[in-house]
Amino acid sequence: MPNLQRKYIDLIHQVSSKWVNWDPPIPVEVGAYGEVEGETGELRVEGNIYDPKFQHELDKLGLTLRVADHPPQLGGVEEDFIIASKGARRVGLHMGPEAGVAGIASASFQGQWQFEHGKRDALLIMHSPRLRFLPRNVFLETLFRVPALKDKCLVTGIHVCPAFSMYLSNKSGERVSLALVARVPVAGVAGVTAGADGGIGWWSDTQADLMRKACDKAGNYCYTPLYMMKRRTGWLSRLFREDETPETPPTGDDLWRDVSPPWDPLNEDGEEDSLDMQRGVENANEF
Repeated sequence: MPNLQRKYIDLIHQVSSKWVNWDPPIPVEVGAYGEVEGETGELRVEGNIYDPKFQHELDKLGLTLRVADHPPQLGGVEEDFIIASKGARRVGLHMGPEAGVAGIASASFQGQWQFEHGKRDALLIMHSPRLRFLPRNVFLETLFRVPALKDKCLVTGIHVCPAFSMYLSNKSGERVSLALVARVPVAGVAGVTAGADGGIGWWSDTQADLMRKACDKAGNYCYTPLYMMKRRTGWLSRLFREDETPETPPTGDDLWRDVSPPWDPLNEDGEEDSLDMQRGVENANEF
């Protein structure tokens, strides 16, 4: 399972530069920092810039930034947010009462995806998400000078939502239908599942092991399926290389760049591709 978890995270990152939280009920907090586990793709949190301990480090460095004066900002409610990897294609789906699924006619969301045969692809759906993020152009230039954040990944924003669905295809070229319905499916209907025992819930025509979905009946924003991370740039070393033309140093938030996965290219089952690794070694030897 860790390899497939990593494969899912990698596929979503390829098309969004964002990171999946494999356990959305467990929150990832804005301001958290640490390192990405190479085997699982999970963030191993070492601290948070909003912790009093971190503020003490800033004070010792003589930095005047008071982190608590700039809490994370919360964006407005957005439309349903869908991220699909390259081989996942959305196809038409409109199900009415004749489908025998209670609440389907008034479903707040419904869709169907066709996945490519022989390959794994990923799908992530967030219902009415909101973005919680670090205030822009406030922190990052100062934090660039903090030794404790050297080579660390910093969470700069998170997507929170009251309902999510995650799916990793099984390479069979399957077609999957999903809907967020007001009530659970009619009892006894074969081949369908629901995400709750009352209120709203997810309906799906698949019972795949690699599908995760949840919905808070009260509409609370209690899930964190997706987050953004940045790390410090290496512009100082590039600036003084003799073989490169000096560049204008970045400032502000541009001192930080998006975090890249710490693994080599993955095969369809989430293992590091030995063939690609060997090609990389051969190419390096040519120079």
